[in-house]
Amino acid sequence: MLINLKLGKNMTIYGIKTCSTVGKARKFMRENGIEFDFVDYKETSVDETKIRQWLEQIDIKVLFNTRGTKYRELKLKELTLDDEGKIAWMARENYLIKRPVIEYDKDKVVVAYEEALYQKIFL
Repeated sequence: MLINLKLGKNMTIYGIKTCSTVGKARKFMRENGIEFDFVDYKETSVDETKIRQWLEQIDIKVLFNTRGTKYRELKLKELTLDDEGKIAWMARENYLIKRPVIEYDKDKVVVAYEEALYQKIFL
């Protein structure tokens, strides 16, 4: 199963190039010979359909970034958003999505960088 990842099939990393955790994830994959496609939010927006696909695999609390600058700038805490509101905002402002988001094995998703978890999943 994971051999396919090492052959470069079915892995996409989503984030922004300047994000340190995205950089760590990309470096981990390169150092371990795992090929991937990279989608930079600055160049290609992630739409609501993609976000809803991710949410079939992970909880919205994992995906919605309440600790970032964009969340504070937009004063979203004051809006007390429900899940639909969070989805709409993530689609509108991709910086509200925690990074990196990694799609692998066709329908699996992992969010954030955690080296021990990456070793378990990808190696």
